[in-house]
Amino acid sequence: MINYYFYETIIGYLTISADEQGITDVSFGKRNPVHAVCEETPFIKQAVNELQEYFEGRRREFTVPLHPQGTDFQLRVWQVLRTIPYGKTWSYKQVATAAGNPKASRAVGMANNRNPIAIIIPCHRVIGANGRLVGYAGGLDVKEKLLEIEQ
Repeated sequence: MINYYFYETIIGYLTISADEQGITDVSFGKRNPVHAVCEETPFIKQAVNELQEYFEGRRREFTVPLHPQGTDFQLRVWQVLRTIPYGKTWSYKQVATAAGNPKASRAVGMANNRNPIAIIIPCHRVIGANGRLVGYAGGLDVKEKLLEIEQ
């Protein structure tokens, strides 16, 4: 059973979804997941509290259990993203190298694009090789705001 909850933040609404194992989705805006019930579960409550602390600049690491669904490569990339230090940015090539395939920068970009758990799996910390902010599901203004929070 998937549960979801809408949460209003300084960057707009987030939809947070969870199953019995952990958080399955943090997405931008209000979205009603298919075959889901709007109920604030303990995992969702923990995610909401940790995100609030993050937005207030009081949390650097998330401890809420996660349960993302993806391919083996996507899961590996998302795990690498969680190792990027708070306040730091990496290029797509750095992430690809850390994921075991230095030539997979484009595939890393696609894995970032499919990241189901925004902010907690920090794909906002990945930037272009030239240092520019590129691509983000919440919009580049949101990516910039998240990186400002971490400064």
